[in-house]
Amino acid sequence: MEKSCLRKTLTLQILIIFFFFFYLLCNVECRVETTYHQHISSSSDSPSPSRVPELQKNWRRIILSVLFGCLTGFIAAILAAVLIRLLILYMNRTPILKGPVVFSPKIAPKTLQLALSNENQLLGSSPNGKYYRTVLDNGLIVAVKRLEPLEIGSQEAPQSKTVKRRVQQELEILACVRHRNLMSLRAYVRERDRFSLVYDYVVTGSLEDVMNRVRLNKLQLNWEVRHRIAVGLIKGLDYLHSSCKPRILHCNLKPSNVMLDAEFEPRLADCGLAHLMPNSSRLDSSGYTAPECFQNSRYTEKSDIFSFGVILGVLLTGRDPSDPFFGEVSGGGSLGRWLRHLQQAGETREALDKSLLGEEVEEDEMLMAVRIVVVCLSDSPADRPSSDELVPMLTQLHSF
Repeated sequence: MEKSCLRKTLTLQILIIFFFFFYLLCNVECRVETTYHQHISSSSDSPSPSRVPELQKNWRRIILSVLFGCLTGFIAAILAAVLIRLLILYMNRTPILKGPVVFSPKIAPKTLQLALSNENQLLGSSPNGKYYRTVLDNGLIVAVKRLEPLEIGSQEAPQSKTVKRRVQQELEILACVRHRNLMSLRAYVRERDRFSLVYDYVVTGSLEDVMNRVRLNKLQLNWEVRHRIAVGLIKGLDYLHSSCKPRILHCNLKPSNVMLDAEFEPRLADCGLAHLMPNSSRLDSSGYTAPECFQNSRYTEKSDIFSFGVILGVLLTGRDPSDPFFGEVSGGGSLGRWLRHLQQAGETREALDKSLLGEEVEEDEMLMAVRIVVVCLSDSPADRPSSDELVPMLTQLHSF
């Protein structure tokens, strides 16, 4: 579609330029012919010396007319081409859609619209919206995230439409993202001042829910499962950073945005939503946000790596980064500083979740994983590894 529009634009530009140059050539030819006839009718068989300056002036006028005509025609052609390009862009801009936009054959727009109008079970909430469990008429269970209002009611209509159109374009990009460790966008619904996003429903819940149950001794999660969660997370993150065009930053990576299926296979949720929503805050004080985000409000792929490092540290230690323990002197102020201190003191084993200790081979793997966490939590983004470097580092832990 874009290529055909580009071809049409170029063809129109070439035709316009050709038309103007053809017009200029005809105009110049007429001027030359008129000047020539005037010269013949007003001069004798051989021009006298007094007529030479007048002839020179006439030729100068012709040359200046040609140059001025070419310049005017060239500028007019460029302006006409720009106007045509703007017209085509305006005609091909993304329309503001109403009602459900569905990307899955299992979901019927009317069925979805009807289900959203009913009372749905609240699953959880985040700063940019709330999750609901919704059952469609065909029995399909989906998770619906109702984003917070865009806060554009007080803005002028053109600006409001621009914001909605940009959100739609970003959602179209997110709908094309397909990876086993990412929550796929199945549909979205635009309401007057907000969007509702539809995802697959996962039974186990979020990694935050699972780790809370582990801390309360209501669930046992061995190292093999935790390692599989970490590997799935970094593979999904690497797909966002390396395989998506344009590149997608998560911007809000934390356990509540990591969903687990029945086999504890992780799926990243809320991918890119912090960047998507114009009024959502990227900064989270729960301990998963990289320090540079607070210092200069810059978020890069290395900021995602920092957040991943905190999650891996949580899987290894069982501790929440907001635990009051880290506010104490022995806690070092943060999960990263505490692990770095224990590593330098040669006491890394003390950091591991006591429920994981036992097998010597597994302990060696976990100690190696703590080193990876410490590197990921470096204060300088340049010192942190990239996602494509972390994938083999974590998948090959068993070979060390």
